Amino acid sequence: MPTPATTQLPIEHGVNLRTFNSFGLPAQAHTLVRIDSDAALRRVVDHPDLGRAPKFILGGGSNVIFARDPDAVVLKVEVRGRRLVETRPDAWIVEAGAGENWHDTVAWTLAQGWPGLENLALIPGSVGAAPVQNIGAYGVELKDRFHSLDVIDLVTGRSVTLDAPMCHFGYRDSVFKRDLAGKGVITRVRFRLPRPWQPVLGYLELERKMQETATARPMRRRCSTGSARSAAPSCPTRPSSATSAASSRIRWSAPSSAATSSAAIPRWCTTHCRTARSSWQPGG
Repeated sequence: MPTPATTQLPIEHGVNLRTFNSFGLPAQAHTLVRIDSDAALRRVVDHPDLGRAPKFILGGGSNVIFARDPDAVVLKVEVRGRRLVETRPDAWIVEAGAGENWHDTVAWTLAQGWPGLENLALIPGSVGAAPVQNIGAYGVELKDRFHSLDVIDLVTGRSVTLDAPMCHFGYRDSVFKRDLAGKGVITRVRFRLPRPWQPVLGYLELERKMQETATARPMRRRCSTGSARSAAPSCPTRPSSATSAASSRIRWSAPSSAATSSAAIPRWCTTHCRTARSSWQPGG
């Protein structure tokens, strides 16, 4: 006679995993269980047949290559939900379910006015996979914004909360790829988003891009408008010392027929830079 744990557990057989991995490989799961809550995972642990069976934990499937059909029971993590846990003087504490899409979660935090994860946008995968890989981009790693997470033991069904030191984060590494590999399922992750917010722009490519933007875009307008608070644009005869090195590679775009004296260039600028505004915005 089936037990309550058996009857309440949505067990699927012969599931094609093509849509569950980013490479679209047509592997088939002999047994798949969708985990949408802590209770569902505990029912798997207590299940008379599945409890002791090998498990394969599947999140967004972005780093998964199925060379063959998995023999283990596939646990498809679909725990949803996002919320602000706490507002502190120095940080926002934000929580997301492990089954949430990572990029969508980053976009959601920004839409709520809680910045800090923007450098990690567009990384594929799920929230639950982010701490496993300690994802990183443009000078920020997940560990820099990590607060804690909840993981359920696949043997005892007990929920444990781990902080950053307990996760042993390394470069694209964590305890979940080593000592705890296959032994637990992350259900929720919390992030610490620092207040006041300061953008992280120290990454080399970002610095180079900002320098190119600061020098190239004013050249497209054939002049620079000077300070954003200036009432009228000014057209210097040469780049400032701060941008001279980068600007030396860019051809000055004033017409060859225009005079280059300090008196002539403002008149040329007044004639040709009618779109200049005191509150200058970079062009697209």
